[in-house]
Amino acid sequence: MDTNELIKKVRKIEIATKTLSRDLFAGSYHTNFKGRGMAFSEVREYQIGDEVRTIDWNVSARYRDTYVKVFEEEREISVMLVADISGSGDFASSGLSKKEIITYIAAIIAFSASQNQDKTGLLLFSDRVEELLLPKKGKSQILRIIRELVEHTPKSKGTDLAQALVGILSMLKKRSIVFVLSDFMTGNFERELEICARKHETIAVRVHDPAEDTLPDLGLINYIDAETGKLKVLNTTRKARAEFARRRAERAEYLEKFFMKNKIGYIDIATTEDYVKSLVKYFRQS
Repeated sequence: MDTNELIKKVRKIEIATKTLSRDLFAGSYHTNFKGRGMAFSEVREYQIGDEVRTIDWNVSARYRDTYVKVFEEEREISVMLVADISGSGDFASSGLSKKEIITYIAAIIAFSASQNQDKTGLLLFSDRVEELLLPKKGKSQILRIIRELVEHTPKSKGTDLAQALVGILSMLKKRSIVFVLSDFMTGNFERELEICARKHETIAVRVHDPAEDTLPDLGLINYIDAETGKLKVLNTTRKARAEFARRRAERAEYLEKFFMKNKIGYIDIATTEDYVKSLVKYFRQS
């Protein structure tokens, strides 16, 4: 992609997503993700109704009266976008690919955070950490995030979500908001995601293509795995198709239950659906 084409594509995404974030998500974003921490502000004299646990015993002893600590909500937060750019994201049965939809969703969230004066960062991953942008404020940071999502060419096509989460856990010292955008067509990430959810407010955004949930009736066919590049044989007989569909349905159900059990926010988005409606529904119901 040459420079002019890149600029045009970034600008197109900026125009589309900035308007959506301003008109649809700004209020909902603030309501859902206002500062979660409490910072010490001052001390004042005790008043009837104050909780005993807020009494500052040192100050009270010094001034021979009862004083309590006053806390204020910490408004500024960091938002981290963890985006899957592995080979499976290139799949598109019609319209936009999973990776393109992830880009649009990430841009909407980034602009919403920026309008709320929050810092935003980005981690791109395949089976390794491909790119890391530390959380910063400002429009230039948002445009850089979009540019990386559009322009970055993965060094690998595999997927390792666990490794990406390890990187997030080592980098984020304060409680933050972590959006994991992926098709979750990988395994062995549960432990790391559980830890992430305990330390940070975590939202899983699963972007999937319904065409991946069924197999065509083609008998035995050869295909190239999008992530390994290996030639494989696929059985698409009736029994094999039924078993494949069953496993895919069980996987989706497992993920939903896992997210719920670990208090991880969950947004399920099919490439054939309006992703904007799915985002609006989540933000308004949370």
